[in-house]
Amino acid sequence: MLLTELLHPGILESLAGAGHGARVLLADGHYPASTATGERARTVHLNLAPGLLDVTTVLDVLLRALPVEAAQVMVPPEDEPEPPAIAEYRSMLAPLPVDTLGRFEFYDAARSPDLALAIVTADTRTYANLLLTIGVRAEGTLTTR
Repeated sequence: MLLTELLHPGILESLAGAGHGARVLLADGHYPASTATGERARTVHLNLAPGLLDVTTVLDVLLRALPVEAAQVMVPPEDEPEPPAIAEYRSMLAPLPVDTLGRFEFYDAARSPDLALAIVTADTRTYANLLLTIGVRAEGTLTTR
């Protein structure tokens, strides 16, 4: 039995194979995951029903499972207000800065060969997409029994 709360076999396998600098996409239910992800990335669908599992919930679990060194969000055009999901991510990731990318810039970043994993959620919020870059495990965080 695993001692982590992250139990999804596909997500665990992808994260175990990813290293420093690899990226993880947390996509909302509107994201075009079949066309806007890297060729080598594994796609895991967690979108059973609209709103059932959102990006925030997945992020909460991932933050306890891996180090994050960078984050990027997709933002609407300049004349539209920043979506509430982005403020939520900033709060959860603080003090890490969260960089903003326009829609097509975000798609290009998610198509990077560094994308190891795309997790498609059932988040119904618009612009609730988040791209994480995996960092380095801090010295002394490995536990043994």
